[in-house]
Amino acid sequence: MRTTEFKSSASSRLGDKVFGVMAKSFAWLTLILLAGIIVALIVASWPSIRAFGIGFLFSDAWNPPMEDFGALIPIYGTIVTSVIALLIAVPVSFGIALFLTELAPAWLRRPLGTAIELLAAIPSIVYGMWGLLVFAPIFAKYIQPALQSTLGQVPVVGKLFAGPPLGIGLLSAGIILAIMIIPYIASVMRDVFEVTPPMLKESAYGVGCTTWEVMWGVVLPYTKTGVIGGVMLGLGRALGETMAVTFVIGNTNFLNSASLFAPGNSITSALANEFAEADPGLHTAALMELGLILFVITLIVLVVSKLLLQQLAKGEGAKS
Repeated sequence: MRTTEFKSSASSRLGDKVFGVMAKSFAWLTLILLAGIIVALIVASWPSIRAFGIGFLFSDAWNPPMEDFGALIPIYGTIVTSVIALLIAVPVSFGIALFLTELAPAWLRRPLGTAIELLAAIPSIVYGMWGLLVFAPIFAKYIQPALQSTLGQVPVVGKLFAGPPLGIGLLSAGIILAIMIIPYIASVMRDVFEVTPPMLKESAYGVGCTTWEVMWGVVLPYTKTGVIGGVMLGLGRALGETMAVTFVIGNTNFLNSASLFAPGNSITSALANEFAEADPGLHTAALMELGLILFVITLIVLVVSKLLLQQLAKGEGAKS
């Protein structure tokens, strides 16, 4: 009997050691792959880094025949379209999550939630084709003239809505990105809202709080870590999107005005359009440096989100 128990215990310890080694190996493999990607990007972009230096980040030039390159316009387009997407997607996603968790009848919650999640499964190229062939003409004919006649007349702000209504451009790309990231943010918000203890919400309703007061004063403070995580997930999706942005952003390397109606470019669309036909040398190296810059931007977003979450956790600890 003791021999059987000893063998069973030894086998269990061996299994634990094997599992621990495998888990540690997978963790190290992830770090090695990440380091390999960084090294590969730096090595491939080194000719561009050596030729243009820090000025590459602030130059708006992009002239392959003259081998004169700068990343300002793609960086500007990436950041502007992502910010527009967040400004639209976050409140819409919050409204969807609020409706699904607090207002929707029970028979509607599951099918509507499933339908929203299915939007995330639509290929990005389909969003791009729809944006170019369907959304852009409607946007140019109805929405852009309306924006020009209203917000376009406001001092300072009106500069953002100047120029001819082309249907494509930075604003169009931002709206398409917003539509694409809404399912991600809304799904995360809905899931974290549902983990709020019912007793907390019922107590708030019991003292006369409205639905909005319960969401703003009870649910959001309880779930803010998950909500921020969902927003950062959507931002990461927006920063890395390629095909949908390529279809509707305009793909021009000129920045003549601050108008959101103007065509532009992003890092991902520049890579998609030019990488296959880029000549070996500075052109390819400049594109690889754009990829490195996108990696750094994503890393900065991740670090900022982690620091923000740490500050929120410290704040909760101080309150308790």
